[in-house]
Amino acid sequence: MKQLLANFNKAFESRVRLGIMSVLAVNTGMDFTSLRDTLAVTDGNLASHLRALEEAGYIRMEKSFINRKPNTSYSITEQGLESFSSHLKALEDLINRK
Repeated sequence: MKQLLANFNKAFESRVRLGIMSVLAVNTGMDFTSLRDTLAVTDGNLASHLRALEEAGYIRMEKSFINRKPNTSYSITEQGLESFSSHLKALEDLINRK
């Protein structure tokens, strides 16, 4: 059991971070507002979780302008996808253990 739990990634233990990674794993990218609305969280809550995932190298941020309005979008990195997939595999192994 300890070995199964050792494969969990603490970066993904939060519901919000798990949601961010799930959304970004199946989309090529998503802007801040869409992420906030999809996950039903506050701006500050989302920003702090995005910052932590970015600092870990799991997501990347890109700032641009759309019709003169600032737009911040996020996408998952290769490292992030690999780490998230490993975390999901560990969850599956725990659920399916016999």
